[in-house]
Amino acid sequence: MKKSLIALAVLAASGAAMAQSSVTLFGVVDAAYAYGSGSVSNKSQLTNSGYNSSRLGFRGVEDLGGGMAASFWLEAGLNNDNGTGSVTNTNNQAATSTGGGLTFNRRSTVSLNGGFGEVRLGRDYTPQYWNLAVFDPFGNVGVGTSQTLNSSLGGPTTIRASNSIGYFLPGNLGGFYGQAQYYMGENNSNAANKKDGNGLALRAGYANGPINAAIAFSETKFLAGNIKAVNLGGQYDLGVAKIMAHYNQDKISGGNDGKGFLIGGLVPVGAGEVRLAYSTYKIDTVGADPRSNKLALGYVHNLSKRTALYATYAHLTNKNGAAQALNGAVTGVNSNSNGYDFGIRHSF
Repeated sequence: MKKSLIALAVLAASGAAMAQSSVTLFGVVDAAYAYGSGSVSNKSQLTNSGYNSSRLGFRGVEDLGGGMAASFWLEAGLNNDNGTGSVTNTNNQAATSTGGGLTFNRRSTVSLNGGFGEVRLGRDYTPQYWNLAVFDPFGNVGVGTSQTLNSSLGGPTTIRASNSIGYFLPGNLGGFYGQAQYYMGENNSNAANKKDGNGLALRAGYANGPINAAIAFSETKFLAGNIKAVNLGGQYDLGVAKIMAHYNQDKISGGNDGKGFLIGGLVPVGAGEVRLAYSTYKIDTVGADPRSNKLALGYVHNLSKRTALYATYAHLTNKNGAAQALNGAVTGVNSNSNGYDFGIRHSF
């Protein structure tokens, strides 16, 4: 049940002027026991966000009349296993907060909506991220997170960008949807890295009936080498299962290239759902080309619409000099790693 205590307080203070406005408190609390094993060391921990990312948020909308509305969205990541907040950055270049306090790192936007679509300002997901999340059975959360994200060379704007100006197409285009976003690093004009953190990204897709498919492009500028990303993904609902796949490629000018793919599915089983995926990512370097492959299998059991139990297993293999490991473990070059998540998710 959505909470509206804040809205009630605002309405009490402002009376009829807020009669067509609403504010909602929402969130997710997800706790998990996570274990990772590697050839060098293993790790056991109580962590968070094994199925859905833990968060606390506030969102609201005001009807302006004439088909227009203003809205806001403030969403903070939570480390509920220890009570701290999550990291963020202010300039799309490096993390400038180490957590501890509450930061609206997940999303912090204000929007104007109408028949023209939506104009959105603030910190938000980047268009190049959506295909990696939407077309991943694990939603890029927990030990099952795809290697196309874990190994990505996409830099600080792989998932979110600060200081962004975004535009979304209206939702009445016969299934077609799209997004454009420009984000700024906000450096001084006389700095050597004056363009660092500036970027432009586009995404377009089509969703109708059982089909959903999209493609995205982006370029983020850095003095050390601009990062270009292109990805595409799709999903088909067979009724008895959803199958999905995506492909992602990152290119750093004057540096390394990376590319990988995922294929997976979601299978409803009674009150729950089986999740499975295979993903891989290779970095093209001179004489090496390290690659990591992951096989992930999970099950989610819904106790109610808001509460679920889940378990996930993942097996990671490294080749050609790669040495990635799961859930905080450490493994040697070309060695394997295993990881497990067991947890509970409650949303409100």
